[in-house]
Amino acid sequence: MRRFSPMVAIDVATKDEALDLFDRLTVEPRPILKIGMELYYHFGPEIIKKAQQRGFKIFLDLKLHDIPNTVKRAMFVLGQLGVDFTTIHAAGGSEMVAAGAAGLKEGAKAAGLPAPKLLAITQLTSIDDQILHDEQHVDLSLVESVQSYAQLAEKAGADGVVCSAYEVQSIRQVTGTDFLCVTPGIRPKDFAKGDQKRVVTPHQAHDVGSNAIVVGRPITQSADPVKAYQEIEEEFLTEED
Repeated sequence: MRRFSPMVAIDVATKDEALDLFDRLTVEPRPILKIGMELYYHFGPEIIKKAQQRGFKIFLDLKLHDIPNTVKRAMFVLGQLGVDFTTIHAAGGSEMVAAGAAGLKEGAKAAGLPAPKLLAITQLTSIDDQILHDEQHVDLSLVESVQSYAQLAEKAGADGVVCSAYEVQSIRQVTGTDFLCVTPGIRPKDFAKGDQKRVVTPHQAHDVGSNAIVVGRPITQSADPVKAYQEIEEEFLTEED
């Protein structure tokens, strides 16, 4: 199974904070940096270039969700940035996901770059069964909803999904062996859950078959981000005898 270095969520408010983390996390192998809405909407492609100049791969997590043509055109732009992963909401439907995948490939080709991996959002890790039923009015169980979105995304051309580690094995039952499962909601033992509802440790994510994990506050709010990252990396990537 292919596994990636942990993805570090750079969810900070200022460019200086982001650049400080970039400079502190220049370890080998490099983490993959997740740039989300807050940083990208504030600083745009410039913040991506700053990370790329330091040798980082980028997971640009903007969770596109709009009509298919708008998503395709937006993905065309993102495909030219040289990022390695980006996201789209499976809830937008198969036509939208397919349009996004096409736009991403076309943009990358126009820039002479490899196409980023397209990851579909299934259900956010802040969603649980009660919210799914009471607020989204979905009759499926959370696991069934995630499976359905994963199948839709794979058929529409996505490379994988972002999902809770709790759903990885269920997704594996209904998708191909190369389909990626990237799991946020990762917390080392004894670390506070915060606003996440479905959390696991790096070791548990490894055991259920996650291809990659996304970790933010346990690293970025640590007194020693490098040490925190390396401990999480070892726990996630090390195979036990």
